Amino acid sequence: MSTDSLAVLRKNAGQEIRALAQEHFKHDLHDSDREALTSAASKISTHVTVGSALGLACGVFLAFRLRRTRMQMFNAFRANEKPTHVRFADGREEALPDITPFMRPSTLGDVATYTFFGFGGLFLGGETGLLTGSASAGRRITSDPESRERIETAFRRFKADVLRQEADDLDKKKNVAEYLGL
Repeated sequence: MSTDSLAVLRKNAGQEIRALAQEHFKHDLHDSDREALTSAASKISTHVTVGSALGLACGVFLAFRLRRTRMQMFNAFRANEKPTHVRFADGREEALPDITPFMRPSTLGDVATYTFFGFGGLFLGGETGLLTGSASAGRRITSDPESRERIETAFRRFKADVLRQEADDLDKKKNVAEYLGL
């Protein structure tokens, strides 16, 4: 499993692309544009962190509720009177095995429940935080039309430079395995 699967653990691009982005950030934008982008990035980071924490808390809470419900069902099953024999139409009787020990909630089941619900909540909360943070950051960036135009122009120039750099890298490599680092 890659660390990119969880929004809270995603890293930025490589060093070359980061340096290229920093160059465009310095030369193509005004101070107000840089502040808007920095503010938008911090909004996304905050939303992802809060969403991940809330998702983890909800996942653990739901796991606790599920464990308690399983225990209550087991206790109700154990307390009820269960049939011990089955009588068939031809008159013969067969004993039924006692399955109560197999129904008992186990420690392994509890660990699995907390693990899967915790990771599921972390994933869903982080992704929801990423979506809400992106929407909030997008509103922040697009609030000023002139700033928005400068940011979009700088991004187009940056993307063109990145694509040129990737094309040059592809031309230098002999096969796909070298390009992918395999």
